[in-house]
Amino acid sequence: MNLMFVVSRIKDWPFHTDGVSVLSAQTYLTGLANAEEIDKGETRVFNLCTDCSYQSPGYYVSMLAEARGHHPLPDVRALEDLQSDGLMQRLTDRLDPVLQQALDLVATEADADSFSFDMLFGRTQNPCLDPLAEQLFNLLRLPLAEMNFERRGDRWHLRSVQALAVTRLEPDRLRRAAHAAADCAGEHRQRPREPAARKPRIAILRTPDSPSLPSNPAAIQKFQEAAEALGMRSDVVTTAHCVELEGAPAYDALFIRDTTHVNDYTYRLARQCASAGMIVLDDPDSILKCNNKLFMSELLSRHRIPIPRTMMVHRGNLDRVIPELGLPCVLKQPDGAFSRGVEKIESAHELEEVADRMFESSGLLLAQEYLPTAFDWRIGILDRRPLFVCKYHMARGHWQIIKHEEGKAAREGLAEAVPLDRAPVEVIDTALKAANLIGDGFYGVDLKQRGHQCSVIEINDNPNVDAGNEDGIIQDALYREVMTVLRHRIETRKGSAA
Repeated sequence: MNLMFVVSRIKDWPFHTDGVSVLSAQTYLTGLANAEEIDKGETRVFNLCTDCSYQSPGYYVSMLAEARGHHPLPDVRALEDLQSDGLMQRLTDRLDPVLQQALDLVATEADADSFSFDMLFGRTQNPCLDPLAEQLFNLLRLPLAEMNFERRGDRWHLRSVQALAVTRLEPDRLRRAAHAAADCAGEHRQRPREPAARKPRIAILRTPDSPSLPSNPAAIQKFQEAAEALGMRSDVVTTAHCVELEGAPAYDALFIRDTTHVNDYTYRLARQCASAGMIVLDDPDSILKCNNKLFMSELLSRHRIPIPRTMMVHRGNLDRVIPELGLPCVLKQPDGAFSRGVEKIESAHELEEVADRMFESSGLLLAQEYLPTAFDWRIGILDRRPLFVCKYHMARGHWQIIKHEEGKAAREGLAEAVPLDRAPVEVIDTALKAANLIGDGFYGVDLKQRGHQCSVIEINDNPNVDAGNEDGIIQDALYREVMTVLRHRIETRKGSAA
């Protein structure tokens, strides 16, 4: 087992720890590009960066560590969970009565109605609190955290959780944290799920005012008709139903037909519904992975799936983009979608101007070689099998499928459905290999083909299904197949619970 402690600056970890490599975030993110170095045995990364907020270097350490198979602690799901509404109350309910027993004991000693302690890899300075700290560590998956509690009446409640920066710990506590980290390095923990509800009911999440919805109204109706034909009830729900969905689930499954994003309600709702025992399509892990192009680039490269020539870009290596990729090239924000956050670069001046703008929202960008084609292949994959094939033609007079113009409606190129047996075998095979790295959800794999060479551009969770486009060949069978997979997963979950 290779252990890595990744810190914002090397001096944040000022002493040697046997068996542990200490790397700066910059070195980990940009200095491990060699696949052989990345794959050197089983590795665990303890992310001790000072800032792990969304799209910060610390955030990308956890994200790319997962892409590299380095089992990060915390992973990005743990970082996102800290922003979840109701987290404190859910943890309080989950940990009762061990929470009451432990804090009643220390509060009696301290005669206080509030109490705090530092959790260092599931350990504290007070042995009486270790059982509580261990459970909190298992649930939160944060290596270093400050736990704050308050007493309301005769009951203790978790008031707040604050990730703890290594710069706030003196050397003695850092050494204890290092020993605890080594003890838990090889452990893998998963949160238990509650059994699904008995009646097959599907919530189809579709908020009409969301931008670039992945299904038009006719397609939503066809999904509902297919669900009914399979003996299931379906309801179209919006953001207004989020509170209802987050509680005791009235549904067996959540089928997301909104544009997903890690930093908004779609991902949080997917996480909460999955934790409550619901089948979620697409699942939160798929949303997390597909929504970040940096993660995808690392994952595909590691598994030798062909992609365009690519480099990770930060302010320190911007001058290398043009020498390495040439002009024109493409600059991408990590979480762009529907052709947004993706710009074609024609000159050095344009590169600096666009990069400065993009760096305002992300510390890392992605640059790729420009591969001009008349269309992109889109392979729809469900449950590890190809479902449909489309050619997405470029918008007229534009280099992308969708052309966005300020103050005007977006213009899209033609979507041309193609029979599965008419698509090139190498395109289907490459798409399947790529999608299978993500999971068994519902994905749209976009590829460019030049001759017999094909390159994966991106993998989309919750891909477009518009009536009249993607269903052009198999028609209503597309909708029935999606609902059949959902029904099968609901029944499997119920059988496992029984």
